[in-house]
Amino acid sequence: MNIFKNNTFTGHKDCIYSLLLLPNSDSFLSVAGDGMLVRWRFNNPEEGELVAKLPSSIFAISNSPIQNQVIIGQNFEGIHLIDIESKKEVKSLKLTQSYIFDIAFFENIIIVACGDGNVFIIDFFEFKIIKNLQFSTKSARTISINSNKKEFAVGYSDNYIRVFCLKDLELKNEILAHSNSVFGLCYSPGFKYIVSTSRDAHIKLWDCENQYFLSNDIVGHLYAINHISYSPDGIYFITCSMDKSIKIWDAITNKLLKVIDKSRYAGHGTSINKLLWVDNQTFLSCSDDRQITEWKIQF
Repeated sequence: MNIFKNNTFTGHKDCIYSLLLLPNSDSFLSVAGDGMLVRWRFNNPEEGELVAKLPSSIFAISNSPIQNQVIIGQNFEGIHLIDIESKKEVKSLKLTQSYIFDIAFFENIIIVACGDGNVFIIDFFEFKIIKNLQFSTKSARTISINSNKKEFAVGYSDNYIRVFCLKDLELKNEILAHSNSVFGLCYSPGFKYIVSTSRDAHIKLWDCENQYFLSNDIVGHLYAINHISYSPDGIYFITCSMDKSIKIWDAITNKLLKVIDKSRYAGHGTSINKLLWVDNQTFLSCSDDRQITEWKIQF
């Protein structure tokens, strides 16, 4: 396996927190601490296109069921539905005086994880709150959806993962998962495992078919692991960390295959916040260093 840096996208004026690939498109979106929503085209990395500018920072972004419309979370305020082509706000909903750490979408509902522990369930078409799930006073940091079992998992800063039913929105299970905040969460391909990462620098696999039993515990990085993501073909997963590195793992054996850092690959110089697969050989990373990097994998 060989890794090389293909492109770097620069222009944000603050830490970049999240990325979103636009379906059937040659472009992706980024959001950052500068309140900007920016569109980038892979064939023109030098010029980002400003889509929206909010008065406070943005940590979270999600696709919507309507083409060319995305949902972004304005910290200390609420969510906004933005039309990318017209660059106009379609709808907005005030939610919180806290951070909005993650947004997920399933069928006709939006799930929003907030820094005060609230998880809001919102009807997309009516753009109103259906339910508020409040099971902790500590931050709800990350969301992952299991469309197979019709459930979703939320990782919290009280070290728990909580699993909720998508049908009745009731709590199904609580897992005391880590010794510190749960920062990253995703279901494995085939939904056999919930995979979690934490400020404690561990990667853990929880068996969904066996009462969320702990199947594997890996010391993944030196410091907090901010995000985890599986490749589209499910062969690999990648993690990124406050230790300024990205790691590529074999998804079958959970063995480490490659470390991408500044010294070996001219990687990021500060904490790496989010990863995004473009295809099975390409992924993006964004960082506190205000840069987005496109990485290519050669087998």
